[in-house]
Amino acid sequence: MRRTKIVATLGPATDKPKVLDDVIAAGLDAARLNYSHGQIDEHEARARAVRRGAKRAGRELSLIADLQGPKIRLQRFRNGPILLKEDARFVLDAALAADAGDEQRVGVTYKALPKDVKRGDTLLIDDGRISLRVERVAGTAITTSVMVGGELSNNKGLNREGGGLSARALTAKDKRDLQHAVLQGCDYIALSFPRSAEDVIAARKLLVKAGGAGIGIIAKIERAEAVDAAGEIIDASDGIMVARGDLGVEIGDSRLPPVQKLLIKRARRHHRFVITATQMMNSMIDSPLPTRAEVFDVANAVLDGTDAVMLSGETSIGRYPVQTVAAMARVCVEAEKQWTEYEPDSMLDASFDRVDQAIAMSAIYCANRIGAKAIAALTESGAVTRWMSRIDTDIPVFALSRSPQTLRRVTLYRGVQPMHFDVTAVHYTEVTRDVLTQLTAIGAVKRGDRVILTKGDMHGHSGGTNGMKIVTVGDFVDNVG
Repeated sequence: MRRTKIVATLGPATDKPKVLDDVIAAGLDAARLNYSHGQIDEHEARARAVRRGAKRAGRELSLIADLQGPKIRLQRFRNGPILLKEDARFVLDAALAADAGDEQRVGVTYKALPKDVKRGDTLLIDDGRISLRVERVAGTAITTSVMVGGELSNNKGLNREGGGLSARALTAKDKRDLQHAVLQGCDYIALSFPRSAEDVIAARKLLVKAGGAGIGIIAKIERAEAVDAAGEIIDASDGIMVARGDLGVEIGDSRLPPVQKLLIKRARRHHRFVITATQMMNSMIDSPLPTRAEVFDVANAVLDGTDAVMLSGETSIGRYPVQTVAAMARVCVEAEKQWTEYEPDSMLDASFDRVDQAIAMSAIYCANRIGAKAIAALTESGAVTRWMSRIDTDIPVFALSRSPQTLRRVTLYRGVQPMHFDVTAVHYTEVTRDVLTQLTAIGAVKRGDRVILTKGDMHGHSGGTNGMKIVTVGDFVDNVG
């Protein structure tokens, strides 16, 4: 059973129902709607398609709405792409009309850019392919010298090396898209370019106001200053995404690998899930097989302890979306066999503020030592399985809940599998029997296997997990083969 989850971006390549069904069968756990591209009606159609596809497959899938955020871009050139030569002068003018760019100057979408930069700053265009050094700032015009030139076309992204741009995380478009995502029944909102916990808190307030109080927030770490504020951002969110595109541009390629490892480790220690994203199998946009470097990239993220790995253009516009998900699933499974960071005693000295957190640690600790074949957690909110997913084990954890939203949200927790179970519809004396019967029916356990069961005294109440017991299949289940 694969423990690392797979997130795939939807797009034209997955719009055919048969393709989406095959992507789900290949191993999809969460579908991403990218609000940086596409129209509202396209997102609505894809959200509906995911729900229908999940139902056909008998699966639970998370739906993630990824907000565009304050992506800072150049505007457009009136006569098509231009060629920038090294040492040439080039002006970024915040007051220039959107379609008035030429060989000497171009407009920018972020009108406050002249206030955020100074002489000597390095501005990186198109993921760093072109670099400009700021020579002078006068009014709305930023005069630069071309350090690394090349062809430059419309709407390319812009970053300041080292970060420091003051654009707020939530734009007017994001606020509209957030409300739209709530109406589509999304399970998570991915917040782009947060600089601090305040940005995450502001997004949560908007979610509550829009009727999406139960929707989780994934903070995308893609600004240099977000790395410095990672602790507070992680605490304020439900999970994070290591968004390596803009982050790599701002902090530099050489810093990216250690920062990725640090963010994964910090997220796990803060009991949050983490998604590793950007160009993981980028060559598969046009190739049916990944490169060896991409295989190592995915495997290393798994070995670092990431909860999920994400595909972007590979599945949204690529020629081989099904093969890409299948390849990623294969790599994850093999890498999980080699993970050497299994530390069952790593939290023995920890203190717990919550009873369900203590029960979660105890369940994993016992399961690892008695050779349990499964851990079954009766849960309303999914919190207890989130705690369990932070303590590694190769024993599958099943989140049993009557809440569809909870079942969809736990799909992003490493090693946790959702399973529908309405504890309020079962007499308390029959709960254990029915749980074991359900696990046996899907082949997770068989007669004689030990299972750890966690539950609360108050059935159907969130945050009430306060008990754990060890049971043996066969003692409670009749007629098990």
